[in-house]
Amino acid sequence: MVTLKGEHIFLRALEPEDLDFIHEVENNEAIWELSNTQTPYSRYLIKQYLDESHLDIYEVKQLRLVISDYDNNLIGLIDIFDFDFRNRKAGIGILITDEAKRAKGYGSEALSLLVNYCFNQLQLHQVYCNISEDNEASLKLFKNLEFQIIGLKKDWNLVHGVYKNEFLLQLINS
Repeated sequence: MVTLKGEHIFLRALEPEDLDFIHEVENNEAIWELSNTQTPYSRYLIKQYLDESHLDIYEVKQLRLVISDYDNNLIGLIDIFDFDFRNRKAGIGILITDEAKRAKGYGSEALSLLVNYCFNQLQLHQVYCNISEDNEASLKLFKNLEFQIIGLKKDWNLVHGVYKNEFLLQLINS
């Protein structure tokens, strides 16, 4: 049975009342390098995105879920992107926005729930992620869930005038 509920957190679909939260996250320049964002997003564009977030993953090739605790505190976001059902693979990403909740197991629980959903509900063969070589916390998170580093993309992202290497990690459904 597939569930998006864990012991401490659950994953849920985006809701219209998430507008302020998503707007704040998408416009936080400190994390733009994680999503390769170049410009800020308007409230109007984010509202449009939220209005369309109900569309099926098979149609839009992506899914964004909110990570919430059982007191309905928003902890972060977790994404499926580049969904490719024909080849049964997708990229995944996670952001714990609440800094007080980082390194406390919430990311691991959320990622585990999402991987379970990808393999059991979506019937994917593999999931992958891209992580900057210097993002030790994310590398540890994904490696702890059995993701394997399968490549290093040299000088992949230009961040504040400096090129950074990026690892490609993969988890194959056994």
